[in-house]
Amino acid sequence: MDSTAYIALSRIDVLKRGLEITANNLANENTDGFKTSRQMFSQYLVHQKGPGHINGETDQVYAQDKATFRDFIQGPLRSTGNATDVAINGEGYFAVRTTQGVRLTRNGQFTRRLDGTITDGSGNPVLDRNGRNLVLRQENEDFTIAKDGTISTNDGALGMLGVVTVRNPQTLVAEGQYLLKPTTPTQPVAMPELHQAMLEGSNVNAVSETTHLVEIQRDYDLTFQLIQTESTRNQNAIDKITAEPTT
Repeated sequence: MDSTAYIALSRIDVLKRGLEITANNLANENTDGFKTSRQMFSQYLVHQKGPGHINGETDQVYAQDKATFRDFIQGPLRSTGNATDVAINGEGYFAVRTTQGVRLTRNGQFTRRLDGTITDGSGNPVLDRNGRNLVLRQENEDFTIAKDGTISTNDGALGMLGVVTVRNPQTLVAEGQYLLKPTTPTQPVAMPELHQAMLEGSNVNAVSETTHLVEIQRDYDLTFQLIQTESTRNQNAIDKITAEPTT
């Protein structure tokens, strides 16, 4: 296989990853708190000996899948009428306790178990400002959540919903559809803005992602055609050489 085919294959590998990322974005268009993923790729040079350069070297440019990052732009807020739903407007994440440790999320679709523990959609306890499981007793049927996270009933304040952040959101590792694993220390958000009975929707732009999907598919097809053309050219050259009579 010549260098042209190798270069084209490196491009196909990048496009394949881009296709997976874009398809996952579209699949989570309606996942509350979901943040769009983006692909970061680069080009790198490989120096080879050859006649194409004044010093006897040629440069070949390959595509390389560098990393995947998330777009943390705010998603739209919508009213649900459910008292245990909470949306964050601006900076911050809710903290939940999983069997693998504390995880962060922007999905505030919470429920209350029979014992009063507030959990996320997977049954993970939601944490308060002090890192403890958030529990509302049965007698606390009616409650309000203030913008700063304070939870109150007619008897007064019961506690505060925890909202934390990290120095660099790109260090968060996605787990599943809406959980994020912190790889660096978290710190409380000084002045969070919470909205009860609302949820933050996905920030996926379906039109933009669909357009990008079509562009990736078109680029993939053109690159694959290049590989086929090069393969045919090489085979024709081989056939011509082997068909020439020997002297």
